[in-house]
Parts: sequence; structure tokens; C-alpha cells
Amino acid sequence: MSNSPRGCWPILRLAALTIAAILLHGYHLGVEDGEIYVPAAKKAFNPALYPYATEFFLSHGHLSIFSPLLAWTARLTHLSMDWAILAWFVVTLFAMLLACWTLASACFESQRARWCAVLVVTTVLAMPASNTGLLLMDTYLTARSFSTPLTLFALAFLLERKYLSACIVVLLTALIHPQMVVYLVFLTAMLALAERHKQIHAPQPVLVAAAGFIPGGFHLAPATGAYRECFYARDYYFLYNWAWYHWLGLLAPLAILAWFWKGKLRGTRPAFAQLCFIMLPFGLFSIVVGLLFSSSPEFDMLARLQPLRTFHLITIVLMLLLGGVIGEYAAKGRKWVVAVVVLPLATGMFFAARQNFPHSTQIELPSTSSSNPWVNALLWVRVHTPQNAVFALDARYLYDPDTDVHGFRAIAERSSLADYVKDGGVASLFPNLADEWKQMSTATYQLNHFQAQDFRNLQTEYPAVTWTIVHGPAPSGLTCPYEQRGYAVCQLEETHSAAAVRSTSGPIGGHPSSAFGNLAWLGQNGVKKKGLCSIFPSV
Repeated sequence: MSNSPRGCWPILRLAALTIAAILLHGYHLGVEDGEIYVPAAKKAFNPALYPYATEFFLSHGHLSIFSPLLAWTARLTHLSMDWAILAWFVVTLFAMLLACWTLASACFESQRARWCAVLVVTTVLAMPASNTGLLLMDTYLTARSFSTPLTLFALAFLLERKYLSACIVVLLTALIHPQMVVYLVFLTAMLALAERHKQIHAPQPVLVAAAGFIPGGFHLAPATGAYRECFYARDYYFLYNWAWYHWLGLLAPLAILAWFWKGKLRGTRPAFAQLCFIMLPFGLFSIVVGLLFSSSPEFDMLARLQPLRTFHLITIVLMLLLGGVIGEYAAKGRKWVVAVVVLPLATGMFFAARQNFPHSTQIELPSTSSSNPWVNALLWVRVHTPQNAVFALDARYLYDPDTDVHGFRAIAERSSLADYVKDGGVASLFPNLADEWKQMSTATYQLNHFQAQDFRNLQTEYPAVTWTIVHGPAPSGLTCPYEQRGYAVCQLEETHSAAAVRSTSGPIGGHPSSAFGNLAWLGQNGVKKKGLCSIFPSV
């Protein structure tokens, strides 16, 4: 049987599955890590935005072409950034399913098994990957939206010995996501070792050269001071914090893949067993390193590498191969089996999507209004406040269930003081930001209960701040032009020095503006220790 169906049916079917995936899992602008990625892209498109405290989202942005790519797309197509982001989300989601089809084609002989594999992955795209803090595919756009399908393409090309194509994809992955390419290069080296008895003409130096994107400088030292607080708040960094079911999420995939490898299953191609085998040392080595990094505070600076994020790829591979095996064995002559497997999964995933975003529509298209009262307030801010406005919000606003984890900067397109949650994630990767993060997030702790004098005290410490959003009644003594559905947007009285501060404010650290220009800056300021992980500061 041919490796791909005839004509355009794969493209049309994958396009239909892409639409189904969006309907099933949803789309949300600026949620979770989108609060870090989206402002960086919007500032690349419009440099006048975010004049204050940009280091909390540009520290990682300069290491990737993600932001320039989105800005270039918006300029070329004359779309707004919100629509350009949505367009790329659809494209990367389609690319993910196409990559799954490519990898399934390398592993399975029959079309039945391949399509069942892709269907299963489509159904569980928003599933967490063990306790890594990652979903298989986010319901919002980040650099991972690009790197994940690129990694699967590279893996498929390596298994089929298409080394030139693999090199190109690895380099693209490095440009988009410097951390993910490290895992990919490590996996490539393991594949090469596994086949060292064969003649392999892969241009491996080109693949290994991708590691050059990683700044060095990691060292043995415990986290201290403010950095210790934001670092240890990410409890999934440390295996001793993992519950038994988290450990099950690590060991069960490896056990199933080991069974697949030894099972000599029918309808599979040689790449199937090779892929199953190579995932075993890939995962086991990550667990050993994770245990080492968790064994002593002296490894804190190394623990930021988050070696267990290899299980993001391992989980995707497991679900793909498991779906293919179900299609090959259970669905042969019984097409209804696929529906019996997929429909309950789809129902559960849809229910989980609604539970995760109960105050938002399933698919949040760009608009001037929203059913979510928090997002509606942010959209009002975008239209009715000056671009150089600097906001103060409760440092823990993302913990408020009503927000549905929509980030302020990503949607309002305005500067703000650092929040405790997502900016804390950035500080956990860039230690030199920890003190500033701590000061800002402490200054705005429980801001929703501030009185007029509290805001005056805040402005004494941060004179650039002239606006605030309060969840609750508008504070007395403030001018609040927006008061709707539990949120008040209020203007603070500008201090004498505020105008000067806001007119000259920029990145506190003085970051450069080129896509990779801050590598030297990172080295000079000690931030390069986390350059490897800087592309996705998940919390």
C-alpha cells in the first residue's frame, strides 16, 4: 500500500480535522503563556506599545523569530495582530496534524491505522503531558505551536533517513524555540548511536550545531532571596513534589512503548519499533537527570533546564502510536470501534475545555467586545486609554476565576507592573529579574482592596503608574470612566514626575531590539544561564 492516499484527500481530511479540533478544544487569545508571547509580537508590530517594564516579556522574545514572524505576517497581509495570531494558530494546528500523519505514515502500513492515529491525537490535543506544565498542543498561540509540529516532522524525516529535510526542520526549530531543539538534537544523537553499526550519511554536525543557539553559563548554586520564591513556586520542577499519579504519567508511557517495541506488532513498519525503542532511553535519562536536579539545592540553577519536558514529545508519540495500534487491530473490519474510542474522548475533552474557560466562549474570535467581563474591560482599555498608559493590577489577578487566565498585556495592549503569576514564571528563568518582580508584585498585592491613599503610596514608589483596574466597587476618590459587570477602570492622578518617567521609560534592563541581539546582553548580565528555557516560561 502506498505511503499516502491518492490525490488531495489527505489535505482535505486534515483540514476538516483542523476545524474539528478548534471546535472541540477552542481558541483563546492571550491566555496562559500567551500573556508572554503575544505582547512581544505586538510590540514588534507596533514599537510604541508597552513603553514600560518590557523586560518581563522581551527577555525570551529576542531569542526567537516568533515575534518578528507574526509582525511581518500582519504587515504583509494588512491584518490586525489579533487576526494574524489566529491565522497562525490555525496554520500551526493544521501543521501539527500533518506532522502526525507524516509520522504515522512512517510507522504504519495501512491507511486505517494511520487515520486512527491522527484521529486519536486530534481528540486529545489539549491533554496535559504528565506534570510538565504543558499541553500536547496549546489552545492559544505560542512558540510551542510552531516547535511541536516541527519536532514531529524532524523525527519522521530522521526515521525515514531524509537527513537534509531533517536538518532544515531542526534549524527552523532552533530559530523558533531554542529549548525544544536541544531535546531534538539529543534525540537525534540517540538515534545515531542506535544505528552506529549502519552506514549513516546524516550531516550530524549540522544537527548538533543547533545546540549553538544555547547560551552557556549554568553553574551549581542554590536559589536565594526573591529568586528562590519565584523559582520554588514552580513545584513541577522537582520530582519530590510529584504525586503518585504524576509518576504514573512518566512510567506508564514508557511501559507501553516498551511493550510495543518487543511486541512485533503486525501492520507496522521498521520505524515503529525504532521509535518505540528510542523513546525509552530518552525518557529514562530525563527521569535520572530530573532526580539528580531534585536531590540538592545546589542544582537549582540547572533544574531550570526542566529535563522532564521530554515527556511532552514522549506523550505525543505514545498517543499517536496507541491510536495506530487500535486502528490496526481493533478497528479492522469494525469501523464502529473508532467511534467508540474517539467519541467518549472527545466528549471528555470538550467538557474539560468548558471547565477551563467557563466565562468565555469556546472560540474567542477577535472582537471589540466579549462575553467575559474581564476581557471586556481589557478591550475597553485598549480603545479608550493612551498607548503609553501604565497600569497597576492586583498582582494575583490571574488566580481570579473570572479572568479565565486572560493576560492583561496581551489583550489590553498596555504596560503594567509585574504580576505574581506569569511574570514570576519569567523571573524563574531570568534570575536578574527576580528582585524587580518581587517589588512590583508586592506593591500591588490585594490592590482590589486599595483606597485612594494606597494608590497615592503606590504612585510614590512607581510614579509612571496612572491607571488601574479594580475587580469590585470603584474606589472612592478616583475617576473611573468604566464600571461594568464587576470591574472598574480608574485613572489615577498623575504625579509631577510621572510624565517624565513615562516618556523615557522602556525596558528596565535596557534590552536590545534585534531578534538575537540580546545574546551578548544575556551573557553580560548573567541571564544567559536560562537562555535554553527562555522560550516558554510556563508556570
